[in-house]
Amino acid sequence: MTTLYRAQMDTILADEYKGQDILAKSELFSKEQVEKLLANPGCSQLRVYYGMSQDLKVHALLVGVNDRGEDMLNGSSLTNIEEEVIEDAKRCPPDCPPSSPLNS
Repeated sequence: MTTLYRAQMDTILADEYKGQDILAKSELFSKEQVEKLLANPGCSQLRVYYGMSQDLKVHALLVGVNDRGEDMLNGSSLTNIEEEVIEDAKRCPPDCPPSSPLNS
């Protein structure tokens, strides 16, 4: 799956966005970040959302999910969810991992 994705990354973009690293190859979340979400009472799963920064780069976001499949946002508005959503991963590119079967 990762090989096919890397091969098709630019072909799925409109011409004006090709070659601009719009799509990430991977993102790295720390153990501490993930454990913090999972430690929330009632959190049994993690959901990945995809968002876009102002410079049009696609990013993964993690949010805790309860047993009913609900995002655990404690009724927060979208402008005040920093504590409940992880969005500051190390993005590749530019911060890419060493070669492995998933990224070569």
